[in-house]
Amino acid sequence: MAKKRILSGMRPSGRLHLGNYAGALENWVKLQDEFDCFYFVADWHALTTNPAAAFEVEENTYNMIIDWLAVGINPENPIFIQSKVKEHAELHLIFSMLITTARLERNPTLKEQVRDLNTENMIYGHLGYPVLQAADILMYKANVVPVGEDQAPHVEITREIARKFNQTYGEVFPEPETRLTTFSRLPGLDGRKMGKSNNNFILLSDPEEEIRKKVRTAVTDPQKVRRNDPGHPDVCNVFTYHQKFNPDEVPQIRKDCESGVLGCVDCKNNCAAKIAAYFEPVRERRSHYEQHPDEVQDIVRSGLKKAKTVAEATMDEVHRAMRMG
Repeated sequence: MAKKRILSGMRPSGRLHLGNYAGALENWVKLQDEFDCFYFVADWHALTTNPAAAFEVEENTYNMIIDWLAVGINPENPIFIQSKVKEHAELHLIFSMLITTARLERNPTLKEQVRDLNTENMIYGHLGYPVLQAADILMYKANVVPVGEDQAPHVEITREIARKFNQTYGEVFPEPETRLTTFSRLPGLDGRKMGKSNNNFILLSDPEEEIRKKVRTAVTDPQKVRRNDPGHPDVCNVFTYHQKFNPDEVPQIRKDCESGVLGCVDCKNNCAAKIAAYFEPVRERRSHYEQHPDEVQDIVRSGLKKAKTVAEATMDEVHRAMRMG
């Protein structure tokens, strides 16, 4: 029996951080054996909140794809750049005729973005980017979409658009399922969502000394002022990192923190060392790809060829169903 298909993508933001890994990449790697996986760089999506991002896309794309390969994305899977497959734009246009602006304005993720970006005048592309995302997903007839919890509303919009197209023109698209990661949000060093705009991140490629420097700034339990004060690990960002990257020591760390035996400085040093060790193989693989850029380019060219073959076949079906195009 043929494997179900997954379509996953990220905006080209350059080198990736621990939040990207916990919220998406780790899950992508785990699902590779179970599913037929397509991975794409969502470069058009980068313009929906910052049109000038176009000037940074090429370098950011390269660095991001290297991180994908470094964490274990199989280069035999199609890895490609969205804007190189022009069929995405055509399907986006068609789908834009099948959804109301009122529905898009109710999107909770959009409201969160507008708040975080402090956007006063939303551009058309920002409002409609879930429609472009629907085109990305349905172009490859993805059965499952692994996302963080903040992106789940977009998959629901995709399902609605698939139903609307099928009801209007005929059965072409499946309704994809959402696959949430089990550790979908990793807080930043200051407790907010980890992100470059918040300057509260640790990069997958950061060397150990940089990780130590950053972890030293992490917000901990505000009630634990002195070393011997009893702590409350469940409100501490550093304890959250231990849970993710140092699970074997978590019971002892909790016990020692709550009793006051473990001070925050020692806890942070241990945490930084464990994070550095966890990502050491990733840094080594990244170094290989950095030294072999032609290998990366070959992987992307091969992925684009595979993606275009599927996209062209999908659009042939769309044209026949609509009797136009």
